Amino acid sequence: MKVAMIGTGYVGLVSGACFADLGHNVVCVEINPDKIAQLRCGKIPIYEPGLEDIVARNVEAGRLSFTADAAAAVPGCDAVFICVGTPPREDGDADLSWVYEAARGTAAHLDGYTVIVDKSTVPVGTGDEVEAIIREANPDADFDVASNPEFLREGNAIDDFMRPDRIVIGANTARARDVMQALYRPLMMSQTPIVYTSRATAELTKYAANAFLAMKVTFINEIADICERVGADVQDVSRGIGLDSRIGSKFLQAGAGFGGSCFPKDTLALTGTARKVGRPTQIVEAVMAANSERKRRMAEKVVAACGGDIAGKTVGVLGVTFKPNTDDMRDAPSLDILPLLQQAGARICAYDPEGMGEARKHLKDIEWVEEAYGVMPGADALLILTEWNEFRVLDFDRIRRELKAPLIIDLRNIYTPAEMARAGFEYHSVGRETVVPSRVQRQSE
Repeated sequence: MKVAMIGTGYVGLVSGACFADLGHNVVCVEINPDKIAQLRCGKIPIYEPGLEDIVARNVEAGRLSFTADAAAAVPGCDAVFICVGTPPREDGDADLSWVYEAARGTAAHLDGYTVIVDKSTVPVGTGDEVEAIIREANPDADFDVASNPEFLREGNAIDDFMRPDRIVIGANTARARDVMQALYRPLMMSQTPIVYTSRATAELTKYAANAFLAMKVTFINEIADICERVGADVQDVSRGIGLDSRIGSKFLQAGAGFGGSCFPKDTLALTGTARKVGRPTQIVEAVMAANSERKRRMAEKVVAACGGDIAGKTVGVLGVTFKPNTDDMRDAPSLDILPLLQQAGARICAYDPEGMGEARKHLKDIEWVEEAYGVMPGADALLILTEWNEFRVLDFDRIRRELKAPLIIDLRNIYTPAEMARAGFEYHSVGRETVVPSRVQRQSE
């Protein structure tokens, strides 16, 4: 089948490359000429494991191409996916201007029956508006609008596309449903569950999924706070409840709060929709408030671990992206925590395997170094903000030699209190006991 992807951001590029890998002929449309030039040269503008290989393989096979010309890409397509950003506006609602612009830009070039697919995360009713825009711009067009929300996790997106938990297809006509079924047939052969719904239901499903996962993250973070007060271990609590099949273990890892491109903006957009229809989502609003408060309290945790006063002290920071295996800085906890530490008088020296280029645009007056051990010489504390795998296998002896004091603040719980005690560190983590080496042990070091 012939497919066009409007937008080559995270969702458009990953989905386009994966559709091509399934055997479809895919054209990715991008208005940014520099981005098109990069992609045609094999340079991937985002970091996503495996994406460079799958793009190169399908470009070489002739199934994947890139263009800035919608007039060349859209005619004859079986499906046109709208994959543009929907960032939050100042009032919290999703900004749909790029979605509507993509619809208008596509309308004039439709040739033969085409399914216009909202792949972007959009509020309920967006598909209706897209349909109205296209009908007004091209009354003779033969098309349907469907909703096919994405559920791609950054850092694991290709596997999520090729081996998804489910595929949700919101289509109001059998004709559109048949086209979508044909697009996903290779995945259906591997028994992937397909959920067919109305368009409005599919639109709401995406927001409901992300709001629920954000709620799980916030819940376990609040349980972690209780654990610290009563001497319990949040990781054992998480395992104890996660083994219940009604709850599940995913998204029950306590930490510094959620961030990224989806949870913050999608929870905000869902609350906006709920208020508009007169059914406020009190739980989701509480989740948002608790997550914002979480980041402030994590900064306070760092200050407390440093003796209650961080002025003039140096903090070595490992990881600034909102999660590992991505260079995405959108709503990363570091964007709140590090400035708060700076306001308290701390000097920050930081390293991230992939995110420093993007982080420099958002975080100021930070010393950036090129490897993990570079943040440690003379630092008063080592702060772990992102759980990159390379941070899990650091040389403890070297860390102790480099740091001014053997103090580690681990907001991702990548180490255990027991191993930190054996290594002689003062170790502060989330929802677990704090390890404080004895005075004798410190002097013997």
